[in-house]
Amino acid sequence: MPQPAPDDRAVRPVRLGLGANAAQFALLVAVNALVGGMVGQQQTVLPLLAEEEFGLVGYTFIFTYVTAFGVTKAAANYVAGTWSDRYGRKPVLVAGWLLAIPVPLLLIWAPSWGWVIAANVLLGLNQGLTWSTTVIMKIDLVGPRQRGLAMGLNEAAGYGAVAVTSLAAGYLAAEHGLRPAPFLLGLAYTALALGLSTLAVRETREHARAEAVEHTPRPDGRHDHLHGRLSSGEVFAQTSYREPALSSASQAGLVNNLNFGLSWGLFPLLFAGAGLRVDQIGLLFALYPGVWGVGQLVTGALSDRVGRKHLVTAGMLTQAGALVVVALGDSFAVWAVGTVLLGAGTAMVYPTLLAVVGDVAHPGWRGRAVGIYRVWRDLGYAVGAVLGGVVADLWSLRAAVWVAAAISLVSAVGVAVRMYETHHRQDLSVE
Repeated sequence: MPQPAPDDRAVRPVRLGLGANAAQFALLVAVNALVGGMVGQQQTVLPLLAEEEFGLVGYTFIFTYVTAFGVTKAAANYVAGTWSDRYGRKPVLVAGWLLAIPVPLLLIWAPSWGWVIAANVLLGLNQGLTWSTTVIMKIDLVGPRQRGLAMGLNEAAGYGAVAVTSLAAGYLAAEHGLRPAPFLLGLAYTALALGLSTLAVRETREHARAEAVEHTPRPDGRHDHLHGRLSSGEVFAQTSYREPALSSASQAGLVNNLNFGLSWGLFPLLFAGAGLRVDQIGLLFALYPGVWGVGQLVTGALSDRVGRKHLVTAGMLTQAGALVVVALGDSFAVWAVGTVLLGAGTAMVYPTLLAVVGDVAHPGWRGRAVGIYRVWRDLGYAVGAVLGGVVADLWSLRAAVWVAAAISLVSAVGVAVRMYETHHRQDLSVE
């Protein structure tokens, strides 16, 4: 009796590497650009909406939407990491996009500020589930050799889209009003991303399993105790405070997003207080994630060549200097320099920290480690919003920027003292 033809998908070997998985990698880059665009649709507009349409006063109250976003995104990151290890990456990605559907509608129809906060809770869940999953899936696909490049491409797409959409939303708001035009972008992004994630994206968990089989320990034995099966509690401890590189990455990530969260709620108000137009504010806010996004195309790959630690340290120092420029500035030109420098410093840090986590975490618990790192990193949104609001209410908007500059300096010193170099090119044999 003739035997049925084998299913090519069942016998096709799993291959690691950017070239071997170019089509799926490119698709995930496009999906992550749409993830970033969901944030960009509102960044320029919401602080102005709070004052002009809802009559809110007090910076701490206005920043509640950033706090809601940061806390829920942090929680969703943990869920994304845990579920992606347990159930697979793709179901988590699709679930994240389903949660995005009501977000632009709530922002368009909001009769009160509570609706805006509810929209940002859903947006935080969407961002945590989708962005974490695209990060994990790209790390799965490329293997250890090109981790920095993969993270640079991923984060460049996401934050480049934040910049482009922030700029587009600012111009739409200037031409057509604060609502509904800027948020129609979010409706289009959600529909496209949900279709791509459901119909075209493929599961990548088998790639992680293949890497685990061929995993090569470090010659110095530093990670030998991390190669076994770790419980979720053990992964949390290693990533949060016990393992020097992972915990250093977690604190630097938190401070990095503290700066982003503070700038999200504070910069538009600082710039508007100096008499800048809405379109100028949109351009300034686009420069920060724009340089951040494009810069990662260079810095991610650079970390594969020169290592991770010094790039992270230099990036945190650059962010501290950029915030000093913003705090001292009082014109469009000076603030443009500050936001460009802030974007450059963030570009040095953002993909490199994700590569650090990928270097240290074993493929068997990588999803959870990425999720926990992103919990700490994205709590920075909430910390930055609360800290910025309290300091601005007690003293001034500029004082809040000075505080963030000091915290960034302390973070850089912490990385320089505690983090070791995690990238060892000579150990990488999987392509």
